[in-house]
Amino acid sequence: MTLRVTADKDTGVAVVTLDRPERLNAIDLATATELTAAWQEFRYDDFVRAIVLTGAGERAFSTGLDRAAEVPQPGSPYMLDDPLVAIGPKAAGLWKPVIAAVNGMACGGAFYLIGEADFVIADETATFFDPHTTYGMVNAYESIYLAQRMPIGEVARMALMGTAERVSARRAYEVGLVSEITAPGEAVPAALSCATVIASYPTTAVQGTVRAVWSAQEATRAAALSHAPHLVSLGNLPSDQQAERFGTRRPGFRTR
Repeated sequence: MTLRVTADKDTGVAVVTLDRPERLNAIDLATATELTAAWQEFRYDDFVRAIVLTGAGERAFSTGLDRAAEVPQPGSPYMLDDPLVAIGPKAAGLWKPVIAAVNGMACGGAFYLIGEADFVIADETATFFDPHTTYGMVNAYESIYLAQRMPIGEVARMALMGTAERVSARRAYEVGLVSEITAPGEAVPAALSCATVIASYPTTAVQGTVRAVWSAQEATRAAALSHAPHLVSLGNLPSDQQAERFGTRRPGFRTR
């Protein structure tokens, strides 16, 4: 198992932990399947009323899709298969509140999860960036998710700067991606504290509120995501050229 799920029946809070610290919690196909299944199970588990999502270890929340994952694709740009498209709670139709607790790196496909969390708590070690353009890949889905949470100029800068720049927890807080910054190692306890309070409220009122908040941006997000497969198919370098760029990436980055 690449996902660890625990639930406290007394508080009604579950914790979902990406459990591949040796791979910086990168998401392979097995993890993607487990995430989708976990959100589906929570839909029918009335004891779970709020969820905290985090990553194991100190180095990363998640670095997105595992580059070692084999993802076969149809030959047509009209049938692009995105292996991460169903890993988020909202994609599964789950309207229970999900709080992301981030430490270390969060990049690339991690934004499928962060983008579908209801809010984000990060410790001081957290950094956010997206490597797609550096390696000749279109940053489509990630930008769309982030555009629901950050000013468009900040989204564009993160998407276009690639691996050369990382956004600090402080800057992420300033632009609205993060709602609270904690001391190192304290993001999960802070998220659990919020989740416990929320889980103590009448569940139908909480879920209705979550649904109302997401309704405010759902049409825009759905329309934008419908264009993403074509943009990726048209703009991505072939896989061998991506791998070559990954192997010769420039060292170093600045954090802002």
